[in-house]
Amino acid sequence: MLRLDAAASKPLCDGHTRRDFLHAGALSLLGLTLPDFLRAGGESSDSDVNCIMLFLLGGPSHLDTWDPKPDAPAEVRGPFQSVATRVPGIRITEIFPRLAGHMDKVSLVRSVYHTATAVHDTGHQMMQTGRLFSGGVEHPHLGCTLGYLKGRRGEIPAHVLIPRPMGRTGGNMPHGQTAGYLGKSHDPFVLNADPSAKDFKVPDLLPPDYIGAARARRRQSMRAAVEGTLEAFERNAGSKQLDDNFELAYRLMSSRQAREAFDLSREPQKVRERYGLTRFGQSCLLARRLIERGVRFVTVNMFETVFDEITWDIHGSRPFTDIAEMSRLVAPDFDLAFSALLEDLHQRGLLSNTMVTAMGEFGRTPKINPAGGRDHHPGVWTILMGGGPIRGGQVVGESDALGYIPKTRPVTPAEVAASLFHGLGLDLEKELPGPQGRPIPLVDYGVKPIRELF
Repeated sequence: MLRLDAAASKPLCDGHTRRDFLHAGALSLLGLTLPDFLRAGGESSDSDVNCIMLFLLGGPSHLDTWDPKPDAPAEVRGPFQSVATRVPGIRITEIFPRLAGHMDKVSLVRSVYHTATAVHDTGHQMMQTGRLFSGGVEHPHLGCTLGYLKGRRGEIPAHVLIPRPMGRTGGNMPHGQTAGYLGKSHDPFVLNADPSAKDFKVPDLLPPDYIGAARARRRQSMRAAVEGTLEAFERNAGSKQLDDNFELAYRLMSSRQAREAFDLSREPQKVRERYGLTRFGQSCLLARRLIERGVRFVTVNMFETVFDEITWDIHGSRPFTDIAEMSRLVAPDFDLAFSALLEDLHQRGLLSNTMVTAMGEFGRTPKINPAGGRDHHPGVWTILMGGGPIRGGQVVGESDALGYIPKTRPVTPAEVAASLFHGLGLDLEKELPGPQGRPIPLVDYGVKPIRELF
């Protein structure tokens, strides 16, 4: 907790003292200190493209979801039938009946691959930053880069991560969900709460209960009068940033815009049920609500870890799950929430300027293992991309007959990142201030967007 209490007790004009200074503990902002989180930025009513990234932690099996192989041997094709979708010629598996009706709104990229180690963390890094971390250099999440380049709109963050950051996935490496070398001031605003909980509220968004509205206003007005023992503190460069952003900090805590953006209780019960009353379902609804109110980029983690809960990580044996259990517990949650999100964005006129992508960190092995599951396989997998300038209702690339490697149009994580940056209207050759001042372009030179999507 950060608390700025002056040691002196010089009375102010209203009879209060410097000690009655705004306690900034509420501005830990879900794991961030105030200077870590806040960055000056003017209000904006721009119509730039926004993005919602649904990260399907665990790595969905492409063969059992969006790249069925009905003619492959039984041990490869899996237990599910393929079904027709709204778009003639595009088939997915039967475990996504609702999504099948919205396939005109998204495109399938069936030839994503990487050649790095087949562990979760490397895939998390590459899919969310476009690069693999090396030499101690952590590259920024795409949403953090967007926030760095375009800033916030009004009083709410540019990039929000919900419900919680990725946790332990076995590799003990960074997951690519921070601002990396851009600095903590550009990290995402992390919700750190379950939107489906009955007592859901955003921790530390508003002043703590012991600071009433009148006291908060009074303390904020005192900021200009603080001197004496704080003078040395304020000569520090880091504290200067704190000083420069103190007014914005107060505005965020007391902002009606921020409170309303995160207030799911304002949504009709039928709308909430439409998304599903689950953590992922309500996170998707909150993502729509945040985009609607000015957040530029929302990252939704469907799961926090591959341990201790049923996820897309279908190795078969415990503590993981198998293909059948995935189809009963995981797929319906995704199908309901993702289809509701696409439909809701479309009905509200938001899909035209909001890209939506659903992706995992890798695919699964073609052959079903003896435990009834599939193991890690970065050789090829499928992601979904739609909204904004991305054309829906098409398939880009294909895997081979067994779903083992790309057959046509291989796509790298760097090209996925380039496509999202391009869709967001960013110059791919724009340089960021890397470590030791070394300029680093948004994507490596020569990397291009997936042209078929635009």
